[in-house]
Order: sequence, then C-alpha cells, then structure tokens
Amino acid sequence: MLPDAFFDRDALTLARELLGMVLRHRVGGIWRSARIIETEAYTLDDRGSHASLGYTHKRRALFQDGGVIYMYYARGGDSLNFSAHGPGNAVLIKSAYPWLDAKAGPRALAAMQRANPDAQGRPRPPERLCAGQTLLCRSLGLQVPHWDAQRFNASRFFVEDVGERPAVLVQAARLGIPAGRDAHLPYRYVDAAYARHCTRNPLRRGQTAGLDYRLVDRQGLPLPASPAD
Repeated sequence: MLPDAFFDRDALTLARELLGMVLRHRVGGIWRSARIIETEAYTLDDRGSHASLGYTHKRRALFQDGGVIYMYYARGGDSLNFSAHGPGNAVLIKSAYPWLDAKAGPRALAAMQRANPDAQGRPRPPERLCAGQTLLCRSLGLQVPHWDAQRFNASRFFVEDVGERPAVLVQAARLGIPAGRDAHLPYRYVDAAYARHCTRNPLRRGQTAGLDYRLVDRQGLPLPASPAD
C-alpha cells in the first residue's frame, strides 16, 4: 500500500508516478486489481479542474492533503481521482489494465467481467474492461457513495507498487475539456506500452509527434519520438 507521502507531490509528477501502480479493491472477498495506464493532472489554477470552481463540501477532498480519494459522476458513471500536494490539485485515473497475480487471479478477472459486460451483455474483453474512467470504476466496483472523500484502507482499497514502472510515457492534451477551459494543457500521461488500451490511443495513425503528443520519461523530460501506431 502506497503511503500518503507518495501522493504529497505536485499533480503533474504524481500523474506520471502513478503509471504502473496497481489499484486493488476487495469486493466480496475477491481483490479486483488493475494496473494504471493513463492519468490526467488537474491544478487549482487550471480552468478545466473542479477545484477552480471553488471549495464546496462535495469537493472537499480536492482541498485536503495528498492521498484523499475524490470521486464524482461522469458520463453516467463513477470517476476516480486522488488528491495531490497543495489545495485543489489532483490526478484523475483515466484508464487501467486488469492485473493478475497471486492476490488477483482468474476469479478476479471473471468478477470484473460480470460487473462490466458489453452492450449485448457479453463478457467484455480484458483489454476493454478499464479502458476509460467510468469503465474502470465499474469493473473494480468503485462507487461515489462508498469512497468519495475517504482515505485508502489496506483491507478494502489501496494502490500498490508492484515494480512495474514504465520508462516511456506519452504526454498529450487531456480529453473532453471544453473550449476555453485550458483544453490545450498537456496534462495527460499514458504508459506508451499500453497506449492502444487507454481511453483514446494518443499514438494512433494520424497523430504527429511534437504536435499532438510527445514522448517523455518519468521525470517529464523529452525522449526521441517514434512513429505513431
């Protein structure tokens, strides 16, 4: 379980450092788990952030110290965020990929598929189970009434470092930010190895390095560009 100190850093750094970490949520005795592959950073002075609209009781988690869970409803589903260092700063967990190990095996994957079938009621392919912020929460069983403004709990829900630290990240503009709300800010980070499994592949055909995205390391420093997928 990551300590609170891990989250007590600026939102952009936290958004990069969370990539590769594993979310674990225990539901009915089964640990549903997923590796974080896409994040978005939000800051108090960023007009695309909820915090920029001011403090309310509902947004209180955003104004606490790092490591507080902030959840809200988006596109008809639940959305997961973690507070970062400084009032109003946070990271949205945009997408993940099912993680299987000794703690979360085939039973966990099956539970996630039952919780999040496709539109025809069929099991959703593993790579699509957490490919978006609301799909992620549905698959893991995370809901606003249970976790908003709460802290992590080692017996119920936490984030773990399993040693999966991507060396190459994709940095791009966030998704779904309205015009005039700082939509241009490059505050979205994607694990390059999992780019095709995130909300929207930033390396898809037609995207141009240096214009639509750039490759960076875990410190946010530029890396040589490679052709888009």
